[in-house]
This record gives sequence, structure tokens and C-alpha cells, in this order.
Amino acid sequence: MPNRRVVITGIGPVTPIGTGAEAFWEGLRAARSRVRRITRFDPAPFRSQMAAEVDGFDATQWIEPRRAKRLDRCSQFTLAAATLALRDAGLELEKEDPDRVGAMMGTALGGVAFAESEHEKYLAGGLRAVEPGLALTVFVGAASCNLAIELGITGPNITNGMSCASGAIAIGEAFRAVQRGEADVMLGGGAEAPLSPLSFGAFAIIRAMSTRNDDPATASRPFDRHRDGFVMAEGAAVLVLEERERARARGATIYAEVVGYALTNDAHHMTAPRPDGKQAARAMRSALSGAEVPGEAVGYINAHGSSTPLNDSTETLAIRQVLNGHAERVLVSGTKGYYGHALGASGAIEAAICALAAKRGWLPPSVNLNEADPACDLDYIRGQGKELEPEYLLSNSFGFGGINAALLFRSPNS
Repeated sequence: MPNRRVVITGIGPVTPIGTGAEAFWEGLRAARSRVRRITRFDPAPFRSQMAAEVDGFDATQWIEPRRAKRLDRCSQFTLAAATLALRDAGLELEKEDPDRVGAMMGTALGGVAFAESEHEKYLAGGLRAVEPGLALTVFVGAASCNLAIELGITGPNITNGMSCASGAIAIGEAFRAVQRGEADVMLGGGAEAPLSPLSFGAFAIIRAMSTRNDDPATASRPFDRHRDGFVMAEGAAVLVLEERERARARGATIYAEVVGYALTNDAHHMTAPRPDGKQAARAMRSALSGAEVPGEAVGYINAHGSSTPLNDSTETLAIRQVLNGHAERVLVSGTKGYYGHALGASGAIEAAICALAAKRGWLPPSVNLNEADPACDLDYIRGQGKELEPEYLLSNSFGFGGINAALLFRSPNS
């Protein structure tokens, strides 16, 4: 079985802090939250009334207007992010063998929010009022299949729905497809458009979200003593992953090398993490051991850091189990303070952060971390970030159902 080296050559973010790699990077450097009171619907009935929205998104900038009209917002995000990633990679798919190019996507809710709006039409006007494409929108595989149809790529294709780890899993599986020789180029990422009353309200009912409605910009605060829940967001990110030698041969910009990926399950609870952090730790440890990288080589961790009381302290515990004494020295940030939690897209957005950080030598801070929780006692980056070029960067993504995904990246300058 081939064991080829895999690199990231294109980044396509569609996020509340910026769309496109450069705007996204500028948003990170600004170190400000984009969380605010929800504008997409009236949030007054809910305990939590804020979110991070993608402002001014116009799908027709990247998708032919008639095609865009037939897609829901989640699929629009998917195609826009993929188009941006391919442009960033300088990759012309018409020159590629379509059988050797594939797509892996992740989404927690997919087209559920769109289905919710269509149900309202059904109640008001019957079945004839409903969008004919509804069945194809709520189809879980819509994200990656829409990419295949739009781009004419016939290689490996999966959309997973593994909650908040979906985007990271998609990138990990894309990495494996190239590593094993099943494809030469893979698009990997996540997309989420969950901001509708029922979808939002479902998370409000279980009291998982922050209620800091009087100051939304400070509501998402990973690892802070006063965190009280996550902040929902929308967005997407798609990465272009290629076999390293072909990327070098065509003169592509290499952001980072993907060297490790692992997946475990807590088998404990649908919403609460396993208290001992054992399986989250095993995911990190397995990503490192699979790449034959010692824990002390890791210079930066982009934590899942959801800003929920249990997740952040458990993740801290898991990191300590993996890195032992090195845990005192590794730099950590939870970047959801910038852009909230885009559920299945978050892992892909954070993988994009790691790739950009690896290339450009700057690590983002944990926005809104003002007073550390004693149970969260690692070296979290604060303020305006840190200029540093770590050789290895680790990204964690954990989700409902006890899923734990870890991705390991290597700097292109190493």
C-alpha cells in the first residue's frame, strides 16, 4: 500500500471573520470577535440570542446564478469554499484526471435549516409551495456530491455527519485517500448553515449555548473561568490536499504537510465528554504515533475549545495526559472566541488556521480569555497572538456522541 506524503496547497474559508484566505487571515490578525445578536431571525424567544453570521454572502460571486438558486445556504457555502480553495491552489481541474480527484465533506446539520423554512411553506401553501429540490438538499451526502457534480470530479466522495468533528474527519479521510494512492488531489472540509429558529432552538433547549446576551462579543470565551456555553455560528472551509511531489512539480504554494490523523469515541454520553479525557487523549496520541512524531515535538495546539464548562477542562486534562511535562510548554489557543462554533465546519476552519499559521509563522490568540479557569491551566495564547514557527501543529475537534478527531500538521519550512 502506498504511503505518500500529503500537503495542503489551497485554502478556502467562508467565515464570519473573512471569506477567502487573505480576508480570513486579516480577521485572525485583528483578534476581534464577530459574535453579535442574531439578524437572520428574531431570537427573542430563546435564552441565547446571539450567533456569528457570515455577512454579505453572495453565492453568485462563485456559482452560476441559476445553479446557486437551486442550492440551500449550506451547499452554497460548500461550493464557494471549494472554488476559493481551488483558486488559491492555482489548480485547473480540467487538466486533471477526474478519476484521481475527489471530495470529502463534513456537516452536522446539512440542509436541516433549509428544510425548516420549506416546512413553513408547506404549512402555509401545501406541497406545491415547497421547493422541488428539498429532498436533494436534506440528503446528507449533498455537500460532497454537489462538489462532484459542479466540478466534474469522479474520485472518492463522502459527506460525514459526525457532529462537531465532521470537518476534521473529512480532512483526515481526504488525507488518507491521497496517502494511500486512491487519489492525487482531494478537497476536504466542512460546511454549516444552522441559523434558523428550530435548529438554533434545539441547542438552546439543552442549555448548551451561552446566555451572555448583553455582551455578545465576549460570549464565546474558551478556557475562561466565566465561560457559560458555546455560541452557534455558520460558515465553511475547504482545503486542497495533494500528493507532495506533484504539488512541488507544478510549483504550488505548500501551506503545511498533513502527517497524522486519528479518530476515537468516548462511548460515554451524547453531549458530555468522558470525564477522564481518556479517548480524547487517545485520538491525539494516535495521530502522533501514526506519524512517528513524539509529543514534545508539538509546538502548538489549536484546541477544540468550545467555551463549554465541561469540554474545555476535559480537553486540558487530555492534553496533559498526552504531553506529560511538555504540556507546560506547548502553546495552545481556542479560536472559537473569534467566530463561534460552526458545528461541522469548525474542524475545517481550524485546520485552515493551522495551515496558515504553519506557513506564516504566527499563532492566533484565545480571544476573550481574560481570567483562566484553574482547571484550564495550560499556556494559552492571549492578546495579539504570537510570532512563532512551530514544526508540528495539532488540531482537536470533538463532537456530540463522544467523537474525538485529531489532525497533525507539519510546517513546510521544517
